[in-house]
Amino acid sequence: MTIRFLTSGESHGPALVAILEGIPAGLELSEDIINKELSRRQKGYGGGGRMKIEQDTVKIIAGIMAGKTIASPIAMLIQNKDHAKWQRRSIQPFTIPRPGHADLTGAIKYNFHDLRLALERASARETAARTAIGAVCKHLLAQFGIIVGGYVTSIGDVTAQLDGISLDERITLAESSDVRCPSTESSNNMRLLIENTIQEKDTLGGVVEIVALGVPPGLGSYIQWDRRLSARLGAALLSVPAIKGVEFGDGFKLAGLTGTHVQDAIYLEGDKIIRKTNHAGGMEGGISNGEPLVMRVVMKPIATTLTPQSSVDLASRTETFSQYERSDFCPLPRVVPVLEGMTAIVLADALLEKLGGDSMDEIQLRFESLRKASLSNIFMDNTPHIFWGGENQS
Repeated sequence: MTIRFLTSGESHGPALVAILEGIPAGLELSEDIINKELSRRQKGYGGGGRMKIEQDTVKIIAGIMAGKTIASPIAMLIQNKDHAKWQRRSIQPFTIPRPGHADLTGAIKYNFHDLRLALERASARETAARTAIGAVCKHLLAQFGIIVGGYVTSIGDVTAQLDGISLDERITLAESSDVRCPSTESSNNMRLLIENTIQEKDTLGGVVEIVALGVPPGLGSYIQWDRRLSARLGAALLSVPAIKGVEFGDGFKLAGLTGTHVQDAIYLEGDKIIRKTNHAGGMEGGISNGEPLVMRVVMKPIATTLTPQSSVDLASRTETFSQYERSDFCPLPRVVPVLEGMTAIVLADALLEKLGGDSMDEIQLRFESLRKASLSNIFMDNTPHIFWGGENQS
């Protein structure tokens, strides 16, 4: 693995810390670039009250000199402004696990005597640190013309009709919607559904589409299971709290079709090898094929609800109802930059793995010489050979 990262910090602790290793030297980087992504993570209709408190900003404390990366690990700090309200505060024991959270599983695994010890780290607050890391990786990819973006395609039973809107237009249009949906009509319907759900003291989930444009062919590998680009992207996206499913290209829809209707046929356009469809979502055999990467991600409704749910008080050992902890009603708009960030981390890792090199100048030169999907870049000698010829095969 070329890129490695760690995050540290709890939901109401002093700060979140992120350490990112593997970024080459010479990448111009500022806190403003990262803060833009952190700000995007805090915007979206259906968010909870904490978004009015935090207003996240990052402080780069290592890995940057004179405005450029120096190849050493980048360390970033995000202060938790809400920490001041919790510091040295006497809090009541948290003994009633919320269904759908890591409260109970965390207590069983780590032998906790208070459920707050689990929820503080399991909280989606940690994704602010991952968004900061993803922002650096998005910025790195942009230097090579690779753009990662996302948008909401459905919330609850409201599904946007996006036919006829190009992928790059969808990314742009979504940013003008407070539910991050490219369709104005669908955005209005989604907002209305969220309003009704808030009144009903419930929560909503939905689907986010993440795309990567300009990805060159040849990233990832079929050589080992864990080097497949699809496997790496799937694991990264599923690591985000409340994400329950990932599909690539047409995904589960392909199960109901025959083979001749789901493959992306290959054609020639001059010297270029092209596809007229993208059912596979930009990957074949675990390797990028030069088409846009398209992934759809399912997010379940947030488990913390104003309406109590059946649970058990582990202290009194009696059945009871869950208690409300401040949370979102619909986190779909806010999870988009988080998922973009995780996608960018994987793609940056795969790109640097493919190119090698330690500085931006060196890597740029190697990128320009990457093999493309064209006849002039693929060489077939068209001569017979002996297959599996024994110990002395050549």
